[in-house]
Amino acid sequence: MTLTRFTPFRSGLHDVAVLQNRLNSIFNDFARPATDFPGASESLAAGNFVPAVDIYEDAQKLVLKLEVPGIPTDALDIRVEGRTLTVKGERKFENEEKEENFHRIERRFGSFVRSFTLPATVDVENVEAQATDGVLNISLAKKPEAKPKQIEVKVGAGAPKQMEAEAA
Repeated sequence: MTLTRFTPFRSGLHDVAVLQNRLNSIFNDFARPATDFPGASESLAAGNFVPAVDIYEDAQKLVLKLEVPGIPTDALDIRVEGRTLTVKGERKFENEEKEENFHRIERRFGSFVRSFTLPATVDVENVEAQATDGVLNISLAKKPEAKPKQIEVKVGAGAPKQMEAEAA
């Protein structure tokens, strides 16, 4: 878990939402099983809008899928520094309506920052990101030494002769 400084004298309602997100993150960390993402941790920083993320891995790569509908790709900032992957972005409120007679606003807007500590098995130099239908896919290749290897079992040249000698 990453420590983040809380400054209580910033704009009121925004800070309440940030504090709520931080508390939810703390409780989720205690409730989350340790096997979710071995060797990795996540930090969640300011924002009223926090995209959901799925993380999975196979023998070749680690993949993160973030829900980012309504966010243009040029408004996303994806960085790898050391073993930390950080995704930043902002979903802006579209104020196209001439008369503001909204009855309900349930969609979340605002900026977000999500940071993930990557396991040592990931090659941080080999990262690809692609956005399709509001889903951002970030694929991180594994280092060659972390990939499983198939080992062929060879029969030694002397083995058949030994079996013949024992049979006689």
